[in-house]
Amino acid sequence: MKQGIVLKLFLFTTGLCLFILAIIFTLQTVFFKQYYVHQKVKDVSAALQAYEQDYLNQTTDTQETAKLEQDFYQKHNIWVTTVDTQGNLKYTDDFFMEVKLRHSDETMFSNKTMTIPLYSVIDVEDFSSDNPFLTPWIKEGEEIAMEGLIMNGQPVIQRMGRGNSNLRDESRLENSQMIRKEYEVVTRFASPNQYFEKYPTFLVEGTIMKVQLPEGAGVSRYTNHLLLDRIKAFQADLLYGDWKDSRNPNQIVDYKENDVNYKIFVNRIQDRDGNPAYLFAMASLQPVNEAAGMIKEYYVYIIIATLLLVVLASFYYSRQITRPLLRINRTTRQMADLDFSEKIPITTKDEIGDLSRNINELSERLHSHILRLEQDIEKEKQLENTRKEFISGVSHELKTPLSVIQSCLAIMKDGVASHKRDYYFKAMEDEVRRMDLLIVDMLELAKYESGTYTMDMDSFYIDTVIERVCTKLAADIETKQLHLDMSLKPVEVLANERRMEQVVVNFLSNAIRYTPEQESILVSILEDGDTVKVCIENKGAHIQSEQLEKIWDRFYRGEPSRKRSTGGTGLGLSISQKILEMHGVSYGVTNTPDGVLFYFHLNKKA
Repeated sequence: MKQGIVLKLFLFTTGLCLFILAIIFTLQTVFFKQYYVHQKVKDVSAALQAYEQDYLNQTTDTQETAKLEQDFYQKHNIWVTTVDTQGNLKYTDDFFMEVKLRHSDETMFSNKTMTIPLYSVIDVEDFSSDNPFLTPWIKEGEEIAMEGLIMNGQPVIQRMGRGNSNLRDESRLENSQMIRKEYEVVTRFASPNQYFEKYPTFLVEGTIMKVQLPEGAGVSRYTNHLLLDRIKAFQADLLYGDWKDSRNPNQIVDYKENDVNYKIFVNRIQDRDGNPAYLFAMASLQPVNEAAGMIKEYYVYIIIATLLLVVLASFYYSRQITRPLLRINRTTRQMADLDFSEKIPITTKDEIGDLSRNINELSERLHSHILRLEQDIEKEKQLENTRKEFISGVSHELKTPLSVIQSCLAIMKDGVASHKRDYYFKAMEDEVRRMDLLIVDMLELAKYESGTYTMDMDSFYIDTVIERVCTKLAADIETKQLHLDMSLKPVEVLANERRMEQVVVNFLSNAIRYTPEQESILVSILEDGDTVKVCIENKGAHIQSEQLEKIWDRFYRGEPSRKRSTGGTGLGLSISQKILEMHGVSYGVTNTPDGVLFYFHLNKKA
């Protein structure tokens, strides 16, 4: 039992709109965040590759490195920096201190000068703070005590304080990430002694000899404490062997701080001096969280408005259901007048839909059969005209040589002018050669017109082909005492070399044939962007304007009497036309002030 059209249309429209709304809501609330994160990771990875190249092209100057990092942040809103294999920031010669160590039993530290990057233990803002508890006591000439661990053969500072080995709480500075990591790693060992056997401790004292603080734009490199904190955490993982990059030199880590998600990118690279290093970048995902929240609130209003719109639209369509019937009536009247241009746009599965489909199918079939019939009639007319023209041309072309041969045979049979026997043999030989050329050209033209011939393309220099053709036809040019002027350029084109040589031969032979004696023929090559134009112009003769389009017709020679004194089969230009059309290039002929110009274009090799 078929449902009512009004009810079906109402239910379908309402269900479709709600379904689309549900899909959009699901995609944007569930998958949008994942898509954003995926795209963010992809974009950041591509940006880091570009940054790596810019970084390697820079000098080792700290100010240039800071500017490069700052420019990258302004362009991509991503924090980036470079650390060495020990996890230390590279190029920190604007924020460090030098400590002259005292005599010690350990030769590693005794009377040595140690350079310590200050960003790992103190904020750069503390040096300009007026708060006495934050004002750093790190000054030149101050005594200092430092303790830490020997890791990978290098000292790693964990804490430092004022001298005399007194690391008091109120003056102590420490690397919080290294200390937190130490508490975590110690629990992995059976006893603290095993831990300290692997990572020996040290305590040294000395005098601060120099303190270098950043200035200007370089200060901003040390004010991003979230990034520095993550770098110090990465350094702790790296020194304790918890960061494994042997299998995957490029790693991405998720991090969350204050309910904000971040992506941390660590790429292992080769530094400017050829040593291993790490490219460390940190990107915030906060925009997508805010956008996802706004979308959820926004869709409350969208759903209410959409529901109202769906109900109104469905009601409107239901009231307008009778319109297809009027459309069917109008379309059938047009079909009765043999006008099949209009179709009924109804595809439902009810009674009106069935009727509409049947009418559309009937209209298409009638229209298709009528068009095919008209095309067949037109094609038959053209074929008949072509057949008549071809038979007429062939008959005319073969009649003359056969008449000449018949006359020569009659003369030789009657024994008249027997002293000219060789002359008549030569005449018959020439006519046989003409018929042979005519048949060859007819077969070649038929091959091109068949639609099955494939033109193979290759690259060659067109100027070389033109010079070769001119050499072949040099004898004909000298016979008529013609002047051949060539303006050629070495241009490599993409075409069928053999067929293009045939076109040049036909054009140049035609020019030689119709150029008066002692006149000139100009052959030139003109470059025009991605194409090249080949021109062959003969002086001293013109073609009537009404004959310019007819010269491409088969057996057309431009004389009403079809004189054969000029030679040729009358098919050369027709063959050339087919070759050029199969190349898909433009060609033509035009009268010039001094003569006639044949031309064609070819595509240059890319």
